[in-house]
Amino acid sequence: MYMDWSAIVIEPVKAMLVRAATFLPTLIGILVILVVGWIIAAVLKNVVVKLLKMIQFDAASEKSGLADVLRKGGIKNTLSELMGGLVYWIIMLLVFMASLNALGMTVVASLLDKVILYIPNVIAAIFIISLGIFFASIIGSIVMTASMNAGIKQAKLLSQVTQTVIVIFAAIMTLEQLNIATAILNTTITVLLGAIGLAFALAVGLGSKDIAGRLMQELVDKLKGK
Repeated sequence: MYMDWSAIVIEPVKAMLVRAATFLPTLIGILVILVVGWIIAAVLKNVVVKLLKMIQFDAASEKSGLADVLRKGGIKNTLSELMGGLVYWIIMLLVFMASLNALGMTVVASLLDKVILYIPNVIAAIFIISLGIFFASIIGSIVMTASMNAGIKQAKLLSQVTQTVIVIFAAIMTLEQLNIATAILNTTITVLLGAIGLAFALAVGLGSKDIAGRLMQELVDKLKGK
């Protein structure tokens, strides 16, 4: 029996080579997208980290206690590095989606598209918590200075409590921006902050009763002297 080797071997090889040649421009395009995207992501990551360090973002996170919380959670990176990493992966997600679209993998690309549509919420949440930490540091310093000038011994504690409260409220706003249910959390934190405020007020009141007594006595003595 005569076998047509041309039809059995050569034609399939030709068809495979034609498909490879057709796919080659697409493959090159995907590689270009990945490489260029990776370079852009890496550059922007470094820019974000340097800018945040320039505005003393890490110092603010240290003062607010957030950096300490991250360290206790096993995270060794600074908050600036974490923000830079987030920017990097957001860009890489966009790059992967573009690559998948080029490959015709529309289902996976659609899933990534949903993730990317959520990214603005993440960016806004980062902005909110960053501002919260920044203002917590500034207001904490103001409270510390004012308390020390007023002769309050618990000036440092008062400053830390103030910063913690501001960061907690910023965290709640961040969770709401991320569309995470916070009703129960809001109630719990409100009760907790109320209890802390009451305890602090009692402590200050009991600690300052002697001072108030002396001031009143001095006032009475002055009035008697007149």
